[in-house]
Amino acid sequence: MPKLVDHDERRRHIAAALWRIASTRGLDGASLRDVAAEAGMSLGQLQHYFRSRGDMLVFALDHINELAAGRIRERVLATAGTPSPRTVLREIVAEMLPLDDNSRSGVLVQIAYFMQAVHDERLRRHAKEGIPLLRALFAEQIRQAIGRGEVAADRDPETEAMLLICLVDGLTSYTLLDVQTPQEALRLADAHLDRLFTP
Repeated sequence: MPKLVDHDERRRHIAAALWRIASTRGLDGASLRDVAAEAGMSLGQLQHYFRSRGDMLVFALDHINELAAGRIRERVLATAGTPSPRTVLREIVAEMLPLDDNSRSGVLVQIAYFMQAVHDERLRRHAKEGIPLLRALFAEQIRQAIGRGEVAADRDPETEAMLLICLVDGLTSYTLLDVQTPQEALRLADAHLDRLFTP
């Protein structure tokens, strides 16, 4: 009887191989053949799942984002009662920062992906789609906090959301360069949220 293959699991296995390459040496020199070798399969097998390098990169980034969203949900749901907007924002920010080996690898993969997206129109279009969604999520939490009297009413949710995204990007860069420790990055993010959540 032929062996049943879980195609989604195989795609995730290939994505994990791509992440290992991206987190150690970037994606510039990573060909489909390199990823196939890292995944322990032939190039033909890999191409059965991904017809092009672009397809593979898009799937890998989407999968990273799905895993991150799952971890955020777990963290938020682990809090007692209904989580406040500040708690939701804090957990998302903590997930975005490179605070441990796993999140550091994920961030390095995303950076490698974004470097490719600068020169690849399809990847750039895909990468840009995520920012408005993240900004809308942050803005909605800030809007709720204003309604609850936790954030000053004169704060613009859209502006504050984008400032928070930019802060996290900057903290991420300096943490990866060892300008600051992960703990310092999280402390600075908390300090920003403390200022924002002062009505």
